[in-house]
Amino acid sequence: MSVRSFPDGAVLVVGGSGGVGQSVCLEFARAGTDVAITYHNRKAAAEAVAAQVRALGRKASVHQLTLGDPAQVESAVAAAAGAHGRLHTVVVAAGTLAQQVLISEMTREQWQTVIEQDLNGFYNVVRATLPRLKAAGGGSYVHLGSGGHLRWPERDVMSVAPKAAIEALITGIAREEGRYGIRANSVLLGVIEAGMFLELTRQGKFDAHWVEEVQKSLALKRWGKPEEIGYACVFLASDQALYVTGQRIAVTGGYGL
Repeated sequence: MSVRSFPDGAVLVVGGSGGVGQSVCLEFARAGTDVAITYHNRKAAAEAVAAQVRALGRKASVHQLTLGDPAQVESAVAAAAGAHGRLHTVVVAAGTLAQQVLISEMTREQWQTVIEQDLNGFYNVVRATLPRLKAAGGGSYVHLGSGGHLRWPERDVMSVAPKAAIEALITGIAREEGRYGIRANSVLLGVIEAGMFLELTRQGKFDAHWVEEVQKSLALKRWGKPEEIGYACVFLASDQALYVTGQRIAVTGGYGL
């Protein structure tokens, strides 16, 4: 028997093919719910995590989605809802690979990309899913935000700024839609050994000095694990958090304390 319970249907994990997103999908499956997985261009990764979800005894579906394309988002959400009958939770785990630049160095094109894909993309997801959650009698949103809201991380503007705007939308959804049984919360990510961090490390963006300085700012002297993000997402979406909305859980190792 699952420790945490969910309504019938599935969690939609937008960006479930990513390094962190994959772990989020698997933790939901382990907690006892089916999973709809979206990917942008990593179909093989999405299919692989779907196979792992099925191996855990849960149903999984895979859907291509480009956040900045409203029509495609609507189509993918409709397909996911059709495959599972109901979407009870929407986890937004997708995001543009955020190059490390100072605000003064950021180009207009870089800014427009993250606003269109991340911020406007989140709006597209909400636009497609909110009516369905309301029609089903409620549900929840979980956004994977940034620990940079707690303490500004230099050169991380392309990640932190659009996520800060999304945090405002999460608060608004929590306040305006709670009367319909809809909750909205965020998990703020610190340095997680997966996805964007590993890719930027591979590109040489994080040198030994960067590692030393970030480690100084952590209360827990290690990087986070992707499954630890999954644990927090599952809690916020589960019946154990039915009276929790408009909140942020910082899975950051104490960054910003």
